[in-house]
Amino acid sequence: MKKPNTLNNIRIVLSHTSHPGNIGAAARAMKTMGLENLYLVNPKAFPDPVADARAAGASDVLENTRVCATLDEALAGTVLAVAVTARRRDLSHEMLSAHQAASRMLALAPQGAVALLFGTEMSGLSNAELDKCQLLATIPANPEFTSLNLASAVQILAYELRMAFLGEAEVPAAKALEAASFEDVERFYQHLERTMIDTGFLDPACPGRLMQRLRRLFARARPEKEEVSILRGVLTSVEKFTNKSKNP
Repeated sequence: MKKPNTLNNIRIVLSHTSHPGNIGAAARAMKTMGLENLYLVNPKAFPDPVADARAAGASDVLENTRVCATLDEALAGTVLAVAVTARRRDLSHEMLSAHQAASRMLALAPQGAVALLFGTEMSGLSNAELDKCQLLATIPANPEFTSLNLASAVQILAYELRMAFLGEAEVPAAKALEAASFEDVERFYQHLERTMIDTGFLDPACPGRLMQRLRRLFARARPEKEEVSILRGVLTSVEKFTNKSKNP
């Protein structure tokens, strides 16, 4: 039985890329490892002849690139989003090496699209962008000089993804529970925030970092689709009880 190509479910997402040459070089890096789905979030210049020149044989990847206005649009329909970062951050999600992250992504790819997110060349990813992801991946570079060119970082992660794909055992996988989609999880966060405001637990005038902490808590838990539905059912029950108390 032929092994399905789970690499087809991997998205490489570049956020606010400033130099078109890096887009072309990233496309080339992807194609050499069998990846084809490139998403760009508000690139400074694309399409661009510099990107075409740097792609060097991967023009098909550029031609099929999807340009998105927001990160939410780029992550729509995914069941996992992994952010690539060199920096340790407080309140962080689980941090994996590039090798570990590739294995985790390939394990979920049969269930749906999986995104690998890279930030800008100068400042990387913002905390708001990290909060849209469930895992962090890092390249274990020289601690005294961790700066990697964007396309080089894409090449390393693409290589790890290909090696994870080639190393998958050709045995029938156990039936997995359905993963929650990006949209499912975002609707849950909106529902949770609304309920906390209605019950007085969260003051919208002074929210602090409560939602950020809760996002990262649930990102570590990785709730499945059915579990997200249960959580939203609990919130709905709280809303009904609150409304009944207000209007006896």
